[in-house]
Order: sequence, then structure tokens, then C-alpha cells
Amino acid sequence: MRVGCPKEVKNHEYRVGLTPESAHELIARGHEVWMESAAGEGIGASDGDYMAAGCTIHTAAEIFAACDMIVKVKEPQPAERAMLRPGQILYTYLHLAPDPEQTADLVKSGVIAIAYETVTGPGHTLPLLKPMSQVAGRMAIQAGATALEKAHGGRGVLLGGVPGVMPGKVTVIGGGVVGFNAAQMAVGLGADVTILDRDPEVLERLGIHFESRAKTRFSNKANLAASVCEADLVIGAVLVPGAAAPKLVTRDMLSCMQRGAVLVDVAIDQGGCFETSHPTTHQDPTFVVDGIVHYCVANMPGAVARTSTYALNNVTLPHALRIADLGWKEALRRDPHLAAGLNVHEGHVTYPAVAEELGYTLQPLAEALA
Repeated sequence: MRVGCPKEVKNHEYRVGLTPESAHELIARGHEVWMESAAGEGIGASDGDYMAAGCTIHTAAEIFAACDMIVKVKEPQPAERAMLRPGQILYTYLHLAPDPEQTADLVKSGVIAIAYETVTGPGHTLPLLKPMSQVAGRMAIQAGATALEKAHGGRGVLLGGVPGVMPGKVTVIGGGVVGFNAAQMAVGLGADVTILDRDPEVLERLGIHFESRAKTRFSNKANLAASVCEADLVIGAVLVPGAAAPKLVTRDMLSCMQRGAVLVDVAIDQGGCFETSHPTTHQDPTFVVDGIVHYCVANMPGAVARTSTYALNNVTLPHALRIADLGWKEALRRDPHLAAGLNVHEGHVTYPAVAEELGYTLQPLAEALA
């Protein structure tokens, strides 16, 4: 199979779909890998590094025109979607539920779109999303701590405090991978941390792990409002796989917060879990609503591109190899976890949450694989 990896074009996105080492793995299995020139410069990988691995260097237009499978990191931007063609495999993060324009373009293009974020693993896990959730959770505290600085519009609070001065209060909404990693970083800084979740088993696990270093609280409306109101920093770490995130923090709730408090919406890829959120970029990461600083960067891990790319390739490459070796249909037939990643198939939406959210008639997975 001819596999193509274009340079990411989203604002300040420095990750790349294939490292030189991953490309070499594909080539060793008898496949071709076409890389766009400078695709890996954000992780310190030169065209020469890719050529030494056996790749050939091409333009984006050549890659989209000639390759059987496109491997990316972020969802294709409008100019990229215009180059997709029927029957082509697109393997990347998509986050379709809150993005009707992208979904319409992919349906119109006739591609087979496999989304990293809905590929499953044993025990209802999301192994291709997990490493980026780990990165984003840890970065959320870094970003929030910076936004809390007075020069960046924040309250001027140091999360860890100092002797004689109370530490900052951090509320983490959601105790999954993002929330756990955010709480771990906040606890490490010495902040006063509260984690909310609706799953008693999650709360028990977090309580055992953090012991007295972080508080856990069941996430109902009253507890959520109280925890948000008293926080200096709120991390939105809610995930409904493949679906739009629920709007848990309303605009009315901002009125009880201290001016200059910070909201970091890690769920922004799925539409955000704060009512007042809208996507921002690393170039212009924050905005203020009712005196509350919002950080809503939709590709947070792109800022630490080298770490993120290698962590992502560790989990995406095995599936890429199977798709290239077997063809997409046979690979999905043999692996129901990979089959869960199919979101769009030759003009049809195949993922239930996306079809329901955006009003498409669902094509059953069995029909797509027939």
C-alpha cells in the first residue's frame, strides 16, 4: 500500500502522523511511504531522516492524489478535505460530533475515515486517545497556572502557595485519563485539589491513589456549582466517546467565581464542557467572559510535539500496519476494536453518536464491512 503523511496545517500544530521510525516499519513490510517536505520539522525530524528510513518526499497535493491511505494527527482542514478522494483511507483524529462542516465534507468526499478517538480497547478503553489525554491533562495545569498570572489576566495566584499563604484551589471535572493526569500535576505543585466524577468506582480509585492529597466529590449540580465557585482554576476533563461534550458549567455559574479565575476546557475538541467556551489556538489561547479567563486550545498536545508524536505513534502504528497489510476492510473485520474507529464510509456516517448528533442516517457497521 502507498501511505502518505502530509505536514499538519492547523494553527501551531507541530506533530506529525508518522515518525521516521514508524515510516521505516511500514517500508520494512513492503509498503511505500510518501512524506511531505518538512512534515517532521516540528519534532526535529528532517527530510533526510525520512529518506534514510526509505521514504520519498512529495508535495501535499501529490500525496492526496496518489496515496491509498493518509495518516495524520489532526482533522483535515478545509483545503485538505478538498483533496480527499473516493475510496481513500483517512486515519487520524476527527472529532466529528461538534463539527458538521467537516462531517459533510468527509461524507461528500467518499473517503473511509477511521478516527483515532473512537478506536476501542479491552474494558471499553480508548487506547489511541489515551496518550494525548495524558499529555493534555498534564498540560492543562501548566496552561492554567500561566493563565492565573496577573500579566496574563489571571488572579495572580500561585497554585502551590508559599509558607504562610494558602495554595490555589483547583477543581477537576471528570476523573478519567485527562482528569487523573491534571490532578496528579496539580497535587505535585501543592495545590488544593478537588476531583468530581459521577462514577463511584472512579471516585474510589482516585481516593485510594491520592489519599489525603486530593479530595473527591460526587458530581451533581450542587456539588459542581460549589466546587466551581470556590476554585481559582477549573479543568474541564469530561468525555463522552465520539459525542459532543455536555455543557456542565453554565454562564450563570461564572458570576459566583472570583474575577481572574481560570477555566481550561480540555474537552474543546468535542465542543467543550463550558457553555462559554469556543476553540482557541496556541497563538491566541485565552479570552475573557464575565471576568473569567478561558483557555480553550483545541490541540494542546501540539505544543509539546516531540513527546506527543512519539507517544501517539506508539499506539497508532500497530493499527496502521494492519490496515496497510490487510486492507482496511479485512483489518476491521478481524479487529472489532479497530472497527469501532470507522466514522465515515463512502458517503455514509457509520458512528452512532455522530449520526445522532448531526442528523445523519446511520449506516450499520456490518453493512459497511459486508
